[in-house]
Amino acid sequence: MSRDFIYVDEPISHVHRRREIAAKHPEVRALMSRNPLSALWIVGLVGAQWLVATQAEGFEAWAFIAVAFLFGAFINHALYVMIHECTHALVFKSQTLNRLFAIFCDFALVLPSAMGFRKFHLHHHRYLGQYDMDPDIISHREAKLIGNSAWRKAAWVALLPVSQALRPMKLKALRGVSLWDGWVIGNLIAVLIVDALIYAFIGPAALGYLALSTLFALGLHPLGGRWIQEHHVTAEGQDTYSYYGPLNKVCFNMGYHNEHHDFPAVPWNKLPQLRAIAPESYNGLKSYDSWVGVLRHFIFDRSMSGYSRMVHPSTMPAGAAPASDD
Repeated sequence: MSRDFIYVDEPISHVHRRREIAAKHPEVRALMSRNPLSALWIVGLVGAQWLVATQAEGFEAWAFIAVAFLFGAFINHALYVMIHECTHALVFKSQTLNRLFAIFCDFALVLPSAMGFRKFHLHHHRYLGQYDMDPDIISHREAKLIGNSAWRKAAWVALLPVSQALRPMKLKALRGVSLWDGWVIGNLIAVLIVDALIYAFIGPAALGYLALSTLFALGLHPLGGRWIQEHHVTAEGQDTYSYYGPLNKVCFNMGYHNEHHDFPAVPWNKLPQLRAIAPESYNGLKSYDSWVGVLRHFIFDRSMSGYSRMVHPSTMPAGAAPASDD
């Protein structure tokens, strides 16, 4: 197991590939748009989870876990993808509407995550692969704690929501910037009110079902392979990977990760078209067709660890203020 990250001097590949594709295929500009139909998906997915939650009180223990794993996790993961779409303003032109619908996603997720995700995910794009500024890269302390033990890596994947919540604490890019603003506070209050209403009028089992669905959606589940697939290095010199398997059908093409980082202004429904337009840019990159396979390889291959990430030089001058998320 490596005891440190993979340090490289060259800049991230996405900027160069974006320019190259745009020059060869100017028609990709037509893919940069918004998909307001995503708002209907958000309402439908939240409604579906609430409907199942109303039945949770009558579930046997095994059924409670099985329904959360086999159904709820897929719905809540899809809602996180919709938060991602709203974060990139791919649903509405209005930032206010994008924020409001992102917060609405949280009403089935139990956790007030939408506005915090927005703040940190935009930093992930802006400072991709930079240790002190990319919230997607774990800290040295966390990487050493995980090590290359199979059970520790499995436990880490199972508890990824905790890891992701704590990661921003290491970001130099956010020094001097308050993590709390009106939207984050409003997100917290709104979700706490909805959680309290679900508890009071539907019951604790309903809230527990939604929480367990979120835990599975972000952790030790076939969907959990996504968090390893995106940026953990398995091919020399490549730090972003796409997944083209069947689960894209239930997660709004979230597997098209190279395509997304190349063109973050392309909504989920047009990412396959982007790959089809520029196959010469994507077919030569390593990709996956099984998230279960990705997860199994990460957990059981002793060469894989939290350190299996490429780290690029910082592009943020010392003392410079981080960019706004607007």
